[in-house]
Amino acid sequence: MATKHATSSYQIKITLIGSKPPIWRTVLVPGDIKLDALHIVIQVAMGWTDSHLHQFIANKQFYGMLDDDLDMDVEDETKYKLSQLLTKEKDSLVYEYDFGDSWEHKILLEKILPFDASIALPVCLKGKRACPPEDCGGIWGYEELLDTLSDPKNPDYEEMMEWLDGEFDPEEFDLEEVNEDLFEYCR
Repeated sequence: MATKHATSSYQIKITLIGSKPPIWRTVLVPGDIKLDALHIVIQVAMGWTDSHLHQFIANKQFYGMLDDDLDMDVEDETKYKLSQLLTKEKDSLVYEYDFGDSWEHKILLEKILPFDASIALPVCLKGKRACPPEDCGGIWGYEELLDTLSDPKNPDYEEMMEWLDGEFDPEEFDLEEVNEDLFEYCR
């Protein structure tokens, strides 16, 4: 995803707003990455399945996919670069995924680095905790799910385990797997 004209790399921290303890990823991307490509990076790094709509929110402006069937006032995300929205370190924006569950992510620009062509971008540098399962009801539904899973005597435990195909570890994060997926989907 690095362009031949990239002059900087952005180290961004993606944090799922409201997650306690925090669910986050630190990713290095070209500063001039377009928002539609950044959407894919976020999906892969966090572990989402890109099954729902999304949008970016910066300075009270919305950026997303243009769709005549949707009555949304958004700027075309394919026409904007991350460097146009985040211009200095500590700037941030919000990425919202799945308007029903409303998974909001804070995208914080931690560092602006010189572009290094020897580093294949995007790359995940570190992260913590598993991405919540899709369609579990947003951050509140996820908290309820974790509460249910923590008590095998809970009347909903078996149903939730079945819904999860028998396994889910909220602490799991595999940096190597994330980077393999970024390599596969983003280059």
